[in-house]
Amino acid sequence: MLPFALEFSAFTDAGFWVGVGVFAGTYVLLALGLQLNVGFTGISNFGQAGFMAVGAYTMGVLTVESGFSFWLALPLSIIAAMLFGILVGLPSLRLREDYFAITTLAAAEVVRISARNLKDVTNGSEGLSCSQTGDFVCFDDTWRDVSDGIESFLQSLGWSDPESLIPLLLVVWGFVIVLTIVLKRITDTPWGRVLRAVREDEDAARALGKNPLVYKLQSLAIAAAIAAVAGWFLAFNIASIAPTEFLPIFTFFAYAVLILGGLASYWGLIVGSAILWTLLEATRFIELPIDADQEAALRYAIVGLVIILLMAFRPQGMFGKREEMVLGE
Repeated sequence: MLPFALEFSAFTDAGFWVGVGVFAGTYVLLALGLQLNVGFTGISNFGQAGFMAVGAYTMGVLTVESGFSFWLALPLSIIAAMLFGILVGLPSLRLREDYFAITTLAAAEVVRISARNLKDVTNGSEGLSCSQTGDFVCFDDTWRDVSDGIESFLQSLGWSDPESLIPLLLVVWGFVIVLTIVLKRITDTPWGRVLRAVREDEDAARALGKNPLVYKLQSLAIAAAIAAVAGWFLAFNIASIAPTEFLPIFTFFAYAVLILGGLASYWGLIVGSAILWTLLEATRFIELPIDADQEAALRYAIVGLVIILLMAFRPQGMFGKREEMVLGE
């Protein structure tokens, strides 16, 4: 029992909860785009990790390799992700739903594998890492200055020694709240009602003079833009932009957040992400007489069990509605 008791002490550490909060906020952002796609438009986008990679790599490469201003690289990375989303969506949104899902997954893998092989641009498998030495200009040098400014401001308010990730936590959740409110408002507009019409019956929407493809492309482009923002914060958090950070499983983490929170419930994503990342990070401290690989598998099994139980007793998620579960029928 002693090893477990020592590990349990990590839960009283503020740094643990700040780290959980940063990851949870990042994946709320990733899931916001999926909520727009799946919950409101009825399209199964399995490529969010790829859009996140486009955003992170565009920001990093423009800053490090091309000498762009950090503040210019950020909006350009959003534009790049949106253009990539449109490029993927134009041919694939005409396909059957399951084929579209496979296409987005494949597109995300194309981005990741390309990043791994374009060594002169992305530094290959090693990625763009802020631990590199020499003349390397880190992609988040400007962010560190901003972070130091926020930390100094908090200290001036009387917080003598804030955790190093507190500025990132505040900025991430600021974006979460703002983007959640914006998405909630725009999906309550006539545009959002057309998205629901496309989700429920494309033929009916078309009969009313609406082009489902255009609305699907708009939904996908917005999701890609938000994923790019999530890519920035993931990069700032881990101080690295590497292909291993954009594996398909991270898209499915966002889907787990979506399932936990509930379809068509933006605020539910916050609770869903908090639960998911508390479970994922807390289970790191389980010590059992098994191999490290088996421990990692056990962590995912525990999370999977929680999702299965939720789906068994509340299939619409914690804040979802049953009527929102009927997609594209």
